[in-house]
Amino acid sequence: MEASALIALPIVLALEPVAGAATRATLSRDEADALAGLVAVDLHALLPQVAQARLVLAGALFDPVELLRPGFPVWATLDELGRRLPRTAGVAQVVAFGSHEGRMPAPPLEPAPQYAGGPMRLLPLALLAPAALAEELAEQVEVQLVGRGEAGARTADWLMRTLGVQLEHARYLSRNDLMALTCVQYEHVNLAPLWSLLEAALLTPYREEAVLSTRGLALRYEHGCVLAQSPAAWLAAQAGDPAQRAHDFAGIVFELRQYAALLDAHALPLRLQSAPDGDGGGWLLETVAAADPAGDAPRLYAHEAPGLGVVAVTAAQHGADGRPHVLAHGYPLQPQALGPLLAALAERHGCAAELQAPGRIVLDEHGRLAAPALPPH
Repeated sequence: MEASALIALPIVLALEPVAGAATRATLSRDEADALAGLVAVDLHALLPQVAQARLVLAGALFDPVELLRPGFPVWATLDELGRRLPRTAGVAQVVAFGSHEGRMPAPPLEPAPQYAGGPMRLLPLALLAPAALAEELAEQVEVQLVGRGEAGARTADWLMRTLGVQLEHARYLSRNDLMALTCVQYEHVNLAPLWSLLEAALLTPYREEAVLSTRGLALRYEHGCVLAQSPAAWLAAQAGDPAQRAHDFAGIVFELRQYAALLDAHALPLRLQSAPDGDGGGWLLETVAAADPAGDAPRLYAHEAPGLGVVAVTAAQHGADGRPHVLAHGYPLQPQALGPLLAALAERHGCAAELQAPGRIVLDEHGRLAAPALPPH
């Protein structure tokens, strides 16, 4: 069985610890070998054709966001490592990769500590099947795992003893099952449009996908990136009472922050449609107009909303009549991003990184995001 002739069928062993229980991030080499043997027995009972495939297991526990990333880097790495080993006649094709001196054999197989507390921990597997078997086996994976995929009693007991946690469930899922489960979870919290973007990035990265968020912000996936409509541009297209517009603007930025956090977790960059080449870094920045040579030195103004803090920062200068001339808007997407955003605005506009705080969202007479007027000179 030549490695190049093998087709990879991605699977996960999904663990649900009891609420609040923390698990280890990785298994040692010996532990990974022991678990792989138990998993092989489980899968053979569900899918007898597994005897003709190579089972590859990574002894590492991930959050769903770490596995569902463009290019599926964890499975791609597992696939690559699994293909390197030649087949030995008469030897079971079970390959496991665990940690040695605290490190996994490749960086993509290292779980990130910031996701360690999630309610579901996923241990990635792959079946490397000969091309002649792959289609039939893939169909059986989708049918059998979703209906009968509970891990065997020996496997579950070994996991609880080795990880030192009680498990509510331990079951095998195909990657498609995992994606369907994640889709339902995002739909449940009104983030179905986000899933549409992510699904495009995962399955059809060569195609564009355009959506509207629940609150009406336009977003588009293209060329490996999500482009969001500027919140200020969204605001300019609204109508109605200024107080309501300001409230709705804060809601749009809150929603954008939700999208930004999840897209970052899935390793999908977020940019503004008005500034597609900008570097996010936890904030987004767009230029509105060039500086007026006759205006005064630019200043930075905060737009604040109850419970959300600073939702936007506007760079503006004022002429002799005191009317604001807006130069740029910035949006901090994370609390720790406000400082770097102010520094970037100050450098770009040659002003102090000091924030003026009117204590509200400032709109002009047309309901657009603006800066306060100053007394005439």
